[in-house]
Amino acid sequence: MTNQAQHAEDQSEIMDRYVEQGESRAAKLGNRGPITFDRSGKLSKHILDAYWETGFYVFEGLVEIEEIKLLRAEMADLLDRAPIDNGSKVDGKGRAAFGQEFARPVYQLVKPLSDPWGGTELLNGRHPIQMSQPKPKEGLPEKVVFIMSGMCQTMESGLRLYGHPDLLAIAASINGDDFVPYNDATFVKQPGVGGSVSWHQDGVTHWDSEQWDEGIHGFNFQVQLYPTSPKSCLWVVPGTHKLGRIDIKKRVEENPDRERLPDAVPLHCKPGDVTIVNRQALHCSFANTSSETRISLTFGFHRRSSILGAKGALAESADIIYDERRIHERSEVIGVAIDARSKFYPNEARYAYKPLIGEEESLVFNSENWHRVIKDYNLKDLSI
Repeated sequence: MTNQAQHAEDQSEIMDRYVEQGESRAAKLGNRGPITFDRSGKLSKHILDAYWETGFYVFEGLVEIEEIKLLRAEMADLLDRAPIDNGSKVDGKGRAAFGQEFARPVYQLVKPLSDPWGGTELLNGRHPIQMSQPKPKEGLPEKVVFIMSGMCQTMESGLRLYGHPDLLAIAASINGDDFVPYNDATFVKQPGVGGSVSWHQDGVTHWDSEQWDEGIHGFNFQVQLYPTSPKSCLWVVPGTHKLGRIDIKKRVEENPDRERLPDAVPLHCKPGDVTIVNRQALHCSFANTSSETRISLTFGFHRRSSILGAKGALAESADIIYDERRIHERSEVIGVAIDARSKFYPNEARYAYKPLIGEEESLVFNSENWHRVIKDYNLKDLSI
């Protein structure tokens, strides 16, 4: 056995032990289970308590498997029509790549098993360390899909998911009935090639605010389309949403196992499970060296008070001020999504989104509103 092969085997054994320890820690947290509500329609107290204590929760089986199958089918079509590289106009079969009519690129491609953001100034420099980048096998594509944006305009099933009554009820329970949207991104980690996302906290703007608390930067959902493994799923350090801005680089550099932080736990999921993670919690995902596919539809929500009057961040220009008009225009996507879902699932209780009550007739799902509200909606994202 060569020294390189021995090193790879040793690293695999170390990772296996880390996974076993992480799963043991996760099992003791008590922050996963089916969704339940109290008589007022808000999340049950034990769920809210667990979320605010740990900074995340796993809702088991929240999205029905038949809906997951529809999402998988549309996602498979989008991956089949992806460009061969960033900026390319053709897909792997020489056809016109999907999504060229949208203002923002639908796809971001990266080198297999790479960490494209770690140790860079991208995304406001919130990923200060670079993860290990395993050597990919020979014969793989030079670039693979890493992230896809705009699920509400690229997939009808994605738009309907955005109007899911239980997900919106969760948002109201945590951020208030007047909650507002953030953005969305679909993380694609195909087996043996999926890149990593280095340790980071999502929030970038409100750390020094006089109103800072553990919920000021909102949260993200991740809807899982496939079973996840600890080698592909999200890892979170419980309780870190309470600590303010963390010196991540120092924490990693002082840890003997570097990026394998000692208190982290994996968010192991089945298809249809939905995770909710506080955007201030310290989290990451490792390069997907497993044989399993992970596709996570990720979208978040904020408190209205966190957004109104805030400046743009991440993909949004810092020159932008989020005023009532921008918030309303971006929130209209929720209204159209609710109507799209109601038409497709007529026997399901329709969610009543408080900020848009009385505007239902102007926010029906039709061609006019697809062009007015949905197309290029992510140009109005509310990132902080």
